[in-house]
Amino acid sequence: MKILATSRGFLPGDTGPFHWRRGPLIEHAIELAGSPARPRFCQLGTASGDAVAGIAGFYRAFAGSDVRATHLELFTMPNVPDMRDHLLAQDVIWVGGGSVANLLAVWRVHGLDEVMRECWESGIVLAGVSAGSICWHVGGTTDSFGHTLRAVTNGLALLPYGNGVHYDSEKERRPLLHRLVADGTLPTSYATDDGVGLHYEGTELVEAVADRPGAAAYKVERGADGKAVETRIEPRLLPGAE
Repeated sequence: MKILATSRGFLPGDTGPFHWRRGPLIEHAIELAGSPARPRFCQLGTASGDAVAGIAGFYRAFAGSDVRATHLELFTMPNVPDMRDHLLAQDVIWVGGGSVANLLAVWRVHGLDEVMRECWESGIVLAGVSAGSICWHVGGTTDSFGHTLRAVTNGLALLPYGNGVHYDSEKERRPLLHRLVADGTLPTSYATDDGVGLHYEGTELVEAVADRPGAAAYKVERGADGKAVETRIEPRLLPGAE
């Protein structure tokens, strides 16, 4: 039962937007799956409305490799005959960024909240970036509702924690997460700078990993005085970090 919750994954290529390349966090997700010879890797772009450019970027990143890349789209209808069977056949399920509020609503309409738990319990690595990180937790900070960040509290709760993403690149994320933990809106939470991932085994955080030096993860919990207490977690730098 493994989850890799990140604030990055695929890296930008040199030839333009959505010309992605595999980053160290993507490679780590495959490693967590046991590094199969031909890993089955499925991407869900629900949070971005299954944007065509994002799907194309995903396939470009794996072009010519041994990865058996597939995607599951829900707009305007599922692109596979049996979503449950398709997801349960994967080694890694990767969830892209965008609106976590919309992602959760659409997944529940299709029953994917229950399917994702089944996948997790069967040993498939669940992973993702931003919305694809928050979704596995109780909730987190999101811009799903507009430019002003708000709390989302109806995550899948496979992990009994809150989650903060883009902690170093979006300045409002940290103070909001502190407020939400301090007032009890969110439980103890884990946050990531861009380029950092949280590796959970079951519901326990095993380690933080990073695809660039200087970035970190953080634990935010409510102190005895009712204020948020933040503890920095130094990540392990992954091979190929830039």
